[in-house]
Amino acid sequence: MTLWRNRELRQHIRVIDGSVAPSIVLTNTTYLNVYTNQWVEANIWIYEDRIVYVGEKLPEETTETEYYDCQGKFVVPGYIEPHSHPFQAANPEVTAMHAAKTGTTTFVNDNLTWYLLLNKKKTFSIINAFSNLPVSMFWWNRFDGQTTLKDNRIFNTKDVLDWAEHPLVIQGGELTDWPSLLTGGDRLLYWIQEMKKLGKPIEGHLPGASSRTLTKMKLLGITSDHESMSADDVLKRLELGYRVSLRYSPIRPDLPDIIEGLLEKELTQFDNISFTMDGPTPAFMKDGMINVCIEKAIEKGLPAETAYRMASYHPARHFNMEEEFGSIAPGRVAHLNILLDKQNPHPESVIGKGEWIKKNGKGISFPPVIDWKKYDITPLELNWELAEEDLQFSSPIGMDMVNDVIIKPYSIVSDVSAEEISSEKLEQFITLIDKNGEWRVNTIIRGFAPKLGALVSSYSATGDIILIGNSKKDLSVATKHMKELGGGIVLVDQGEILAEMPLPLGGVMPDNRMEELIEMNEKIKKVLTEHGYAYQDPIYSLLFLSAFHLPFFRITQQGLLDVKMREIVIPATMR
Repeated sequence: MTLWRNRELRQHIRVIDGSVAPSIVLTNTTYLNVYTNQWVEANIWIYEDRIVYVGEKLPEETTETEYYDCQGKFVVPGYIEPHSHPFQAANPEVTAMHAAKTGTTTFVNDNLTWYLLLNKKKTFSIINAFSNLPVSMFWWNRFDGQTTLKDNRIFNTKDVLDWAEHPLVIQGGELTDWPSLLTGGDRLLYWIQEMKKLGKPIEGHLPGASSRTLTKMKLLGITSDHESMSADDVLKRLELGYRVSLRYSPIRPDLPDIIEGLLEKELTQFDNISFTMDGPTPAFMKDGMINVCIEKAIEKGLPAETAYRMASYHPARHFNMEEEFGSIAPGRVAHLNILLDKQNPHPESVIGKGEWIKKNGKGISFPPVIDWKKYDITPLELNWELAEEDLQFSSPIGMDMVNDVIIKPYSIVSDVSAEEISSEKLEQFITLIDKNGEWRVNTIIRGFAPKLGALVSSYSATGDIILIGNSKKDLSVATKHMKELGGGIVLVDQGEILAEMPLPLGGVMPDNRMEELIEMNEKIKKVLTEHGYAYQDPIYSLLFLSAFHLPFFRITQQGLLDVKMREIVIPATMR
């Protein structure tokens, strides 16, 4: 990875020679050297966006140099989120800048949403624009849409290989369609091999996988996995040569128990383990991102030095970019967190790419970098109206929500021909409508939020429109208001709008500040809970309604899907 031109490299040498002044000098630091695993006293020189010197000396030329005294404080590398889903009821810029204020300064991001919004040319332009943020934004190369799509040509060899070659793309996956790989998907295998030729790792998605399956996936080129739910899962993957991310997410907050289990099993080698929040929604990341993971690990007895390495150096090494990220040493991007205490991973000050993102406890404001309109990411315009026939339900098979991620099929015995369904039945109407108005899929869902008249959302796994509710009248009211917002999540009961989250960026992302998003996120969950929602995170529930990497039954663009058999049991209806 080359981030600086030759003339810039020569300028960095001039700083050391004393003819050019550094931008910032952190004096009297006690910093964590990840190579020796020791706390070392030194002065750290930063020139523009790069660390150019770490040692006892001070610069000769200091014109306009800012000195910052770190006496009594501790400096660690900026934290890395190796498995980021930055579109979860937020947008990538807001997500990254919020997390940066708590020390996470490098993100390896899911690219799936770009497939829903933009063509490849505009996508590459916008991901280049994200490089102008004071954080480092890298991207995945998805091989599947994690659902059954009407048009499977969306993921094709030319586009996948173009993504693979992009310098900001540093990982293949996550591979949610791994069953296809096991059953002979040679196109998928070809894509994986091409990524690996470029030295870019492949992220799996292997919850509950047996040792036999994990072995097969390793032979086919999978490098790492983030789906461990126990210490035994972690050890099984490590023993087979996987790199592992420990997850602390809204629906899988397994990290504390896993750390406790690994320490009980006397694991001492954590070099191939890192942390992830795996796509936190705004309310879940109120206090930050990887800093929270570090805190949970330290609380369970993991040595602080190990936790900081897991948050920085380990993922940098995994992505083959340790010469630029993950440590405090000459030549690294100047991502630094200044702590008041070794045991407290929540930084008092944060430097990203050589700029103060937070200083002495106060966040620094940055103007927005991304001009969404420039990329034609504008409010959603739906050129269709919800018709009476769109809310006709005759499917004999419904969707039974068992927990946050599991949906089972069940035989519908209730009369669902009326305008409303009694909340006592725990059932609601559910419809997935094409955002272009060409098709719909109708059935009944049991156990979502049975007391709620309507939830309508343009946020979904495919960008299509989800309608759930026990009142057809409320569904019409909510749909109308969602369209007025230009996309969004709208909750209605007895004709009253109870909560909303506008999503004016293509109908899939908000443009609010994170503080506002947290408030809206919390209100949506509160209202849903009051109306019978019994799960951890409604944003994930909406996302997973169509996800074919989770058992057992899903609503997709093609129709109702039996996940295990990969068969459409009730096809979509043309409108």
